Amino acid sequence: MTDSKYFTTTKKGEIFELKAELNSDKKEKKKEAVKKVIASMTVGKDVSALFPDVVNCMQTDNLELKKLVYLYLMNYAKSQPDMAIMAVNTFVKDCEDLNPLIRALAVRTMGCIRVDKITEYLCEPLRKCLKDEDPYVRKTAAVCVAKLHDINAQLVEDQGFLDTLKDLISDSNPMVVANAVAALSEIAESHPNSNLLDLNPQTINKLLTALNECTEWGQIFILDCLASYLPRDDRESQSICERVTPRLSHANSAVVLSAVKVLMKFMEMLPKDLDYYGTLLKKLAPPLVTLLSAEPELQYVALRNINLIVQKRPEILKHEMKVFFVKYNDPIYVKLEKLDIMIRLASQANIAQVLAELKEYATEVDVDFVRKAVRAIGRCAIKVEQSAERCVSTLLDLIQTKVNYVVQEAIVVIKDIFRKYPNKYESVIATLCENLDSLDEPEARAAMIWIVGEYAERIDNADELLESFLEGFHDESTQVQLQLLTAIVKLFLKKPTETQELVQQVLSLATQDSDNPDLRDRGYIYWRLLSTDPVAAKEVVLAEKPLISEETDLIEPTLLEELICHIGTLASVYHKPPSAFVEGSRGVQHKRLPPRAGSGESTESPDVGQSGPSEAPPAVIPSQGDLLGDLLNLDLAPPTATVPSVQPSMQMGAMDLLGGGLDSLVCSSPAMGAGLGAAPAAMPASLGSAPAVGGGLGDLFDLGGGVGMPTGSYVAPKTVWLLAMKAKGLEISGTFARRGGIIQMDLSLTNKAMSVMTDFAIQFNRNSFGLAPAGPLQVLTPLSPNQTIDVSLPLSTSGPVMKMEPLNNLQVAVKNNIDVFYFSCQYPLSLLFVEDGKMDRQVFLATWKDIPNDNEAQFQIKDIHLNSDVASNKLQGSNIFTIAKRTVEGQDMLYQSVKLTNGIWVLAEMRIQTGNPNYTWMCWRRPHVRECVSQNDSPVIS
Repeated sequence: MTDSKYFTTTKKGEIFELKAELNSDKKEKKKEAVKKVIASMTVGKDVSALFPDVVNCMQTDNLELKKLVYLYLMNYAKSQPDMAIMAVNTFVKDCEDLNPLIRALAVRTMGCIRVDKITEYLCEPLRKCLKDEDPYVRKTAAVCVAKLHDINAQLVEDQGFLDTLKDLISDSNPMVVANAVAALSEIAESHPNSNLLDLNPQTINKLLTALNECTEWGQIFILDCLASYLPRDDRESQSICERVTPRLSHANSAVVLSAVKVLMKFMEMLPKDLDYYGTLLKKLAPPLVTLLSAEPELQYVALRNINLIVQKRPEILKHEMKVFFVKYNDPIYVKLEKLDIMIRLASQANIAQVLAELKEYATEVDVDFVRKAVRAIGRCAIKVEQSAERCVSTLLDLIQTKVNYVVQEAIVVIKDIFRKYPNKYESVIATLCENLDSLDEPEARAAMIWIVGEYAERIDNADELLESFLEGFHDESTQVQLQLLTAIVKLFLKKPTETQELVQQVLSLATQDSDNPDLRDRGYIYWRLLSTDPVAAKEVVLAEKPLISEETDLIEPTLLEELICHIGTLASVYHKPPSAFVEGSRGVQHKRLPPRAGSGESTESPDVGQSGPSEAPPAVIPSQGDLLGDLLNLDLAPPTATVPSVQPSMQMGAMDLLGGGLDSLVCSSPAMGAGLGAAPAAMPASLGSAPAVGGGLGDLFDLGGGVGMPTGSYVAPKTVWLLAMKAKGLEISGTFARRGGIIQMDLSLTNKAMSVMTDFAIQFNRNSFGLAPAGPLQVLTPLSPNQTIDVSLPLSTSGPVMKMEPLNNLQVAVKNNIDVFYFSCQYPLSLLFVEDGKMDRQVFLATWKDIPNDNEAQFQIKDIHLNSDVASNKLQGSNIFTIAKRTVEGQDMLYQSVKLTNGIWVLAEMRIQTGNPNYTWMCWRRPHVRECVSQNDSPVIS
């Protein structure tokens, strides 16, 4: 009989019975009782009352019974820590048992019991197991070190377990090597700046040797470790690739993808004219194609990874178009992904084949797939110019089918084709107009209206067509209303005498009869333009439009590089960096591909040590979008989650946030640092906008009038962000602070109305650094008239990211029982300087070398009467760290590093001349952000 019988009992009072059976003298009866306990625990019953009785069963030679008892202990030790100590002696004894399985089981279980009182007893048995003669025990102990480090990192370091773990990389058994690598990698993830995995050619050689004999999981651990290594030159890179290439033929798809990741990284260092480079490209295609013959779920994961690979290196799969053709029995998620890759691989050589396939797909029964196929035809036309005419012809054939959703999708993509190739395919407009009555989807109606407005002079009855849309103006979606308003204004500017009544009608509907602020504002702008300066209106509305890009959905290059480094992980499936979806206190390391073969580097650098690995370059933030729309769509319900602990080492993705704003970080007044003790000049509060918080760099030297924190970090005085007259009596003042590594927004809410205010909630718009409330706005009592309440709101940097202008602009929505109010304020970027921003000296040198000299920006900081040591200490209070100091010709030169919450590093050099109150501060930044420096009036690096 199977063990399922233990899950079927429904007897009452069974705890008492189990207790009696657990204390039985008969071994079989005792084992049966423990199985019943485990079964009850598995289905969710509380059997913690039996803890002492189960622990007594540990003293046995029966391996099965011992496993069951250990399983019970792992589950209940945390809730019964005092009782769990009873088991320690048995654990210690089992760690010296003659049977290696029991030794490994004991050390594994002790590592899984997350009780502080037990961890100190674990050290000695673990030390013995790490040097055990049996490899199975050693590999289990290696993983146990990682578990113990998670519970008590300091204990692991003090006991020297990390050094023992490093020694295991040289172990004779490949599985021990793999587990040691896995454990060190896990520990290194929680300590990004530590150099635990000290990879060098000798270590790499040992890992590659172990690679051939490991289990598949061991191979994955080793390959992932290899992917983090930076070869010295192209010869070493080629050597590693040659030894990794056999993994491409492995039966396990995870091993294949890990091998692909290593090869994609190291290919960057190979010259393209090298014969081996072409050979490697050919070898990469077959394993990727083979992955597509697996189950649909694996196919999808493979396709998401292939999508990244073809964006980086389309030549790998350029001859494999046919494998991406859709099969009739493919699930929809596989079909859509294949379709996307087909478009990416489309070229002049294969476009006829692709178009024939897409035309077939457009006759399928799956509506979503058909829509995507029709859109794909349009994307082909935009990508491959020689195929545009054939694509338009195919779309016209599809329109003739009169299938409603096909027609509508075709019209949407034809609009894009008109944008890409103006004045080339307008002969099809007559065919489009014939299908006007069948359009019922907002996007299709808006596209058709755009076409009519854009080519109104070529359509005889354009006014009649647009007037037909106008009849149901208030029933249309906002998208259609806005497009209709613009189209009729275009028509009026082209045919003013015939359409004057029509334009007046639409302007009246948009401005007087509409509740939509976007529509109303656009209507007023057009009305004033037309009534004051028709010539200017013509230049604005009928201006030549930029051509749309060939590939609008390509992943941004620096993000693509990071995702290539994460092939085979969730990041490659989500197409998002790990920091976007991994929560918790562990720092997320941002990876990048090695420098391309033949790229040079700057040699000028401070004399601070030998070169080391350089930091990853930041990626670019998405551009600013419809900000008002974003704020209006915010859900202002109070968050239900508790306030998480915000770790200073949290990184929010490799975003380039230095350009166009870091310079104005503390630049809230033109009179910066006017002298010792002088407060920065205040900026006038403008409508709906607050002045920037914080003064100049002088503030960081405590020269402003703000409140100093115990840590030395500067906090600006509160300023009014929202005037009572603009918020129905609610006045909001505030400032920002960084306390103990946690960013906080200090608010003062004042009620200047006659009624009580309650139900406060707050939300932020998307912003440059992902600032978001880490919990609800805690206004615990109603805000009575003429009352002021001070609130401190903890912030996290885990919100959505979008580049703002200026960079440190923050748009806020506050709700109460009266209404929702909007305002914007500016936070000091020193708020985002994290506590672990002191860069290692070797890394500093390597990074300094990596940044070209023309990225230098130089600033003057005036009237600072401090010597270099005092200035360095003051700046350290705001997390600006001095890495090295040297004196040249009586001038002190401080080399400093700053790290932002998103992992961006800023390197700076401060020059202080004895007796001169003016400092010179030079900052080096990445090449693609230096252009933004000139956007600031009084640039200061802080």
